[in-house]
Amino acid sequence: MSEPVLRMVEASRLHDLRRRVLRNGDWSAKVANARDDDPTTLHVAMVLDDEVLASASYFLEPSPDVAVDGAYQVRYVATDPAWQGRGLGARVLAAGEDELRRRGALLVWANARDSALDFYRHRGWTVVANSAHVSTETQLPHHRIIKELRDATPTTGA
Repeated sequence: MSEPVLRMVEASRLHDLRRRVLRNGDWSAKVANARDDDPTTLHVAMVLDDEVLASASYFLEPSPDVAVDGAYQVRYVATDPAWQGRGLGARVLAAGEDELRRRGALLVWANARDSALDFYRHRGWTVVANSAHVSTETQLPHHRIIKELRDATPTTGA
């Protein structure tokens, strides 16, 4: 059996996974982002036989919590439910962080679902104090999280 492969992809390849995992299969839900095709945006995916199994998108965006040039926001972090728990999401995050370091980014941040906070904490992310909120898109509880990228070595060995 083939193994999933890490790839940088076009945003349109991620829309199905975004919709299925992050929007409960709601075909009317908005899953495209106006900045998806911006040249500074990065889309990372784990792919098996042309099927996207896990993904994350990184947008050049100032952090609301840390005043630093070169901050990126990660959004749409998703793993196909049949593939969760196999490390694909962690590999997508690590690869994105490594590429951002190569680009000179200093910080990455996100609005993370509360149900995923332990996933991020185990990967070196910090929950921002007093940042609890309910997402307007999903109506689910979230917190902002951050991870400094400066002076850190790449995690994927690339």
